[in-house]
Amino acid sequence: MSEIRFSRSAGKAARWASCVAAVALLSACDLLNPVDPVPIPPSRPASLVPAAVVVPQRSVQSETLRRYYAQVQSDLQTRGLLRTDGGGPDTPFDAEDLVRNFEAIAFFDEYARGTGISQRGGGAGLLRRWSGPVRIGMEFGASIMDDQEQKDRGSLNSYAGRLARATQHPISVGGNGANFHVLFMSEDDRDELRMLLRRLVPNASQQTLNIFTNLPRSIHCLVVAFSEGDNPQDYTKAVALVRAEHPDLVRLSCIHEEVAQGLGLANDSPQARPSIFNDDDEFALLTNHDELLLRMLYDPRLKQGMSAEQARPIARIVARELMGQSL
Repeated sequence: MSEIRFSRSAGKAARWASCVAAVALLSACDLLNPVDPVPIPPSRPASLVPAAVVVPQRSVQSETLRRYYAQVQSDLQTRGLLRTDGGGPDTPFDAEDLVRNFEAIAFFDEYARGTGISQRGGGAGLLRRWSGPVRIGMEFGASIMDDQEQKDRGSLNSYAGRLARATQHPISVGGNGANFHVLFMSEDDRDELRMLLRRLVPNASQQTLNIFTNLPRSIHCLVVAFSEGDNPQDYTKAVALVRAEHPDLVRLSCIHEEVAQGLGLANDSPQARPSIFNDDDEFALLTNHDELLLRMLYDPRLKQGMSAEQARPIARIVARELMGQSL
């Protein structure tokens, strides 16, 4: 196996006024029909009593991370980053930009293979993507509240549909036989994460397991894609980790970037704009530019195992078609 790298009634008041008008009339007031006492409702059967919401007690480490990432999101938004508009007149791009960005993002790795996350990627590799259907499964740590889990499930369901339309490749959520696992875990779920990883990727190296369970604070989220068999450029499994301590927008941003990278756009480029495949954090969510990169990646004219040089002339044709330019 090879590895790639969140009102009172007015009638009652009037009756009391007539009683205090004269003492002689007090007896008459006593003759008024008394108001029946409010009946006491019977106790609910135990099966119908709502269960108390149990809020997991967070560790100091998890709570510290939660405050840290909330501040990170606030700082980025204050600086005009984490945009959700997908770009506009201030971020133009053409077919040549697409070709350049596609080559930088699809043929290079964010981190060098076999070095964990301590060293940036090296030279150009070969074109990698999924040949079979992508079936996304979600796993949630015990620390995740039910309402947050439902929100995350909704986000990923919606995003998977968008990715399927962009790539024109079978991508779905749920069902049996998940091969792209998205894990939502906090620091307090670390033991659970270790056991889950051993079950999902039993052949993963210890180094890969350590990456997930000892992720530095500077790494917000992570995805590792795996290939099995004779074709190392054919992805057959992926595991993405989204920290549960993230606030909503950073959490959604992690979903967007890591799942897209796990489909084969493995690198970032400082020239890619408007794009989530850029370390500048200008954009939080997948942009139209990024959808076009995904369409190029899964265009049948490009083949797994192609080098950047082999793919470049075909990528240029595809990019011009996507941008509506004449050849």
